[in-house]
Amino acid sequence: MNKTELTQHSGCNEVRVATLNVFGALDDWPARREVMVPGFEALRPDLVALQEVVATPDYNQAYDLLGDDYHIVHHSERESDGRGISIASRWPITDVHELALKDVASRPAGFACSSMIVEVQTPAPIGRLLFANHLPDWQLTHEYEREQQTITAARFIENLVGDERVHVAVAGDLNATPDAATIRFWTGKQSLGDLSVCYRDAWASTYPDEPGHTFTPDNYLTTTGDGGDWALELGRRIDYILVRCTDHGPTLDITDCQRLFDQTVDGVWASDHFGVTADLSATTPSGRSVP
Repeated sequence: MNKTELTQHSGCNEVRVATLNVFGALDDWPARREVMVPGFEALRPDLVALQEVVATPDYNQAYDLLGDDYHIVHHSERESDGRGISIASRWPITDVHELALKDVASRPAGFACSSMIVEVQTPAPIGRLLFANHLPDWQLTHEYEREQQTITAARFIENLVGDERVHVAVAGDLNATPDAATIRFWTGKQSLGDLSVCYRDAWASTYPDEPGHTFTPDNYLTTTGDGGDWALELGRRIDYILVRCTDHGPTLDITDCQRLFDQTVDGVWASDHFGVTADLSATTPSGRSVP
């Protein structure tokens, strides 16, 4: 994490969310694991969206990282080595919805792009919460496919919410920068197709003047690790936590946001991505319940 440590919370009025692209078991996984495990233990997130995390009959990487304090579910769409998306929650998960995003893209993604939305009953006053892990196409040339995949995920969430007042957080490796059509769509700056939504971007609302890159050549795993061909990468913010808005703003206040695993430990990077973590509160800064 950069800047100050996130403040600890009571666990009922606030929910702590984290997202991280784990980078599978690539590069020196045992060394990277020794960075991640104590990092997650110190952070103590309530909801975690993991991308490129291994789940096979022989190995549950999410459980290995987080331990038995969490309920963990895995999307069935995975790579040959077991990599895909998973969600962990401190509270019981009451329902799980899977979307196979490759089925809606014009061009084949060539990897396990997918979305998963879980329903969680958090303690009052937050209550029912939908938590989505979204991983669309990664290719720089596939913004059109990301638009198709994003519309699919957002429409599915809207249908789940209906006319009810439901808190929604979307997290993940969205593979697009803040000026891209898909992120502009999520944040209410433009429509896509015949749909418009609005979500509050946790990083942008906390640090509006800072780029907050999460995929950067400052991290050697990005340019020279086992991940491949990003030698000319300039640095981008492509990992997000987003909070759904109703007509007057988000239903949960973003009280803090930090990058996660954005420093080495004894020269070891946790992943080729930096993660993001945010605290979401059911009360406004003045102490009133969020409308």
